[in-house]
Amino acid sequence: MRIATFNAASLRARLSILLDWLESTQPDVLGIQETKVEDDKFPAEEFEAIGYHCTFNGQKSYNGVCFLSLEAPTEVTKGFQDPVFPEDARLIAARFGDIQIINTYVPNGTSVGSEKFDYKLRWLERFNQFVRQRYTPAGNVIWMGDINIARHPEDVYDSKKVLGGVGHNPKEFERLDAILEWGLTDLFRIKNSSEDQFTYWEFFIRSSLDKNIGWRIDHIYGTDSIAKRLIDCYIDKEPRLRERPSDHTFVIADIE
Repeated sequence: MRIATFNAASLRARLSILLDWLESTQPDVLGIQETKVEDDKFPAEEFEAIGYHCTFNGQKSYNGVCFLSLEAPTEVTKGFQDPVFPEDARLIAARFGDIQIINTYVPNGTSVGSEKFDYKLRWLERFNQFVRQRYTPAGNVIWMGDINIARHPEDVYDSKKVLGGVGHNPKEFERLDAILEWGLTDLFRIKNSSEDQFTYWEFFIRSSLDKNIGWRIDHIYGTDSIAKRLIDCYIDKEPRLRERPSDHTFVIADIE
């Protein structure tokens, strides 16, 4: 089973890249973040034409998450389903075969000490509750998406330079660790120990891609049963090299 994650930074703007990638890579499930499209304007027909079911949780201009899958999912959940983050189109979860997948677009946080940074920390705490209330670490569970945290020094181009800022901050590490302690493992790190493998290169840093000034903030985590079935987990950098790309690229996990 091939599972992948991708922050599109506008699904409609990356439509041609997505369609080409889906046809060439043939994932069973692709989780997309930052779709930036309302549900009634989602271009489902384009994906259905090449054999993909569309399951989405969107809003106008901001956020938005979806699944594209070869088989229709079951047990679909959109958002936390409580009044704490009622307009927050950042989470969608569903069952695909024997695997439960959670797809999230974690808030960026903007700047340390800001209201948006506090919102990010509270969102992560709420997500921790969501996982613990709805799932069991003994099950086949995957958490994927744009997590917006580079947890370890090797996950960012210059840890000493950016440590303490948004995305590489001890307060974020604490919240992420609390989620992972429930029973989730970074699938990419099972198969890759080297540095300088990133999923995101900022547009406003000149030549960031050429110089590999990047961050690994797009992750796929799995419970122990998933980790034992893992064949490979890797980053596909090629779509980031195309014309009008997202500032992120795809992460793929192949599972028995």
